[in-house]
Amino acid sequence: MNTVTKRAYVLLGLIIAFMAGLVLLGVSFFMNGGTWATDSHNGHLYSNGQITNAGKILDRNGVVLAESKNGKRIYNSNKTVRISTLHAVGDTYGYIAHGAHTLCRDKLTGYSFVNGIYDLINTGEGSDVKLTIDADVCAAAYSALNGRKGTVGVYNYKTGEIICMVSSGSYDPQNKPKDIETNPKYEAVYMNRLLTGLYTPGSTFKTVTAVCAIENIPDIFNRTFECKGSLKTAQGGEVICNSTHGKLDFNTALTKSCNCVFAELGIELGTKKIEQTAKDLGFGKRFDVSGVKTQASRIDLSEAVEIDLGWASIGQYTTLANPLHMMMLAGSIANGGATAAPYFVQEALSGVASSIKTNTFVQQATADTLKNMMRSNVANSYGDNKFPGMDFGGKTGTAEVADGDPHAWFIGFSTKSSFPYAIVVVVENGGSGSGVAIPVASKVMKAIQN
Repeated sequence: MNTVTKRAYVLLGLIIAFMAGLVLLGVSFFMNGGTWATDSHNGHLYSNGQITNAGKILDRNGVVLAESKNGKRIYNSNKTVRISTLHAVGDTYGYIAHGAHTLCRDKLTGYSFVNGIYDLINTGEGSDVKLTIDADVCAAAYSALNGRKGTVGVYNYKTGEIICMVSSGSYDPQNKPKDIETNPKYEAVYMNRLLTGLYTPGSTFKTVTAVCAIENIPDIFNRTFECKGSLKTAQGGEVICNSTHGKLDFNTALTKSCNCVFAELGIELGTKKIEQTAKDLGFGKRFDVSGVKTQASRIDLSEAVEIDLGWASIGQYTTLANPLHMMMLAGSIANGGATAAPYFVQEALSGVASSIKTNTFVQQATADTLKNMMRSNVANSYGDNKFPGMDFGGKTGTAEVADGDPHAWFIGFSTKSSFPYAIVVVVENGGSGSGVAIPVASKVMKAIQN
């Protein structure tokens, strides 16, 4: 092969490598251009590490939650609104990774593949982003928590729109505390507890055990149980109940939240059936919420002996649940076993909104049966006056934990087709689910109703 031919092959190889590089660069630019353009080093958007120029962030009713004025990023004028919506809106530094300031920064800057952020530089205005949350409802939820750590979530189980997403502790982004990094009061303050929290679920997990019993024990509604205040297992150990209920049926056992009955049922059903039902109901799965992957609820009975299974079946042992997941479970029970996937970013000028996706958790017949049982809980135990005119169903939880008072839980839903909302409340170390979580849920649902 002569020298000219060799040079031609080398040149051809260089041309092919150059063209491949151009293609790779083009693909990378298409995929990552928004991220590159909105990097915190871009002086058109950021100052001292804070985003300063971007479009407005609005709630579902058009209330401005954050906007840029005179080269500064400012929040809503109402302090409670600022604090309660912080984890949905996000902070200007990006420490709150799951807020709109971070998730939607390319949209907020008006970035496009063709023009980049030219429109923002030229006009000083980016694209507005609308969230599904209601600022007034979030403020009501934060006020109801009354300074206690925890979370409140409400969504429309038919459309998936998250109406309320509150995580406490929080802080005022307009006046960020100087000791936020050192004061224990602000521990985990950047975390969105609704999306990424994990808590011992307590008696809210009895809904899972109830589904397993309904689908695997044919005569479950014909049985009579007896609660003597505790249940001693054959292999040793004892499950303590919240009362001595005496004789009761399955419906009443759920209404009275009898530990003995549900521990007995869990032991009878066995680890495989309990774990499989939990998996079917979403345990072990991470859900996508406007681009955020939730924390997965967990149950592992691989090393559980009989007494462990008894405690796991009432939401103790090593079982952990994510609040948004439990809210979805409540919504699916209300909606015939399936629910729309929750989301909180509604629309941007560059395009609209998430299409409705559906998650199916349970068979419709089972869901309808459990819906009636949970409706009975409110009507015959918690009180319809807590949720007037809403035909509400729900389940409380008082989850024993090692580091203080129990976590107070409530999951619930309206069965009215004109009011298709489900709620979750978790108050960390709050105490009783019925005494602490239900009053919070009541105030929030009334805020939506009004």
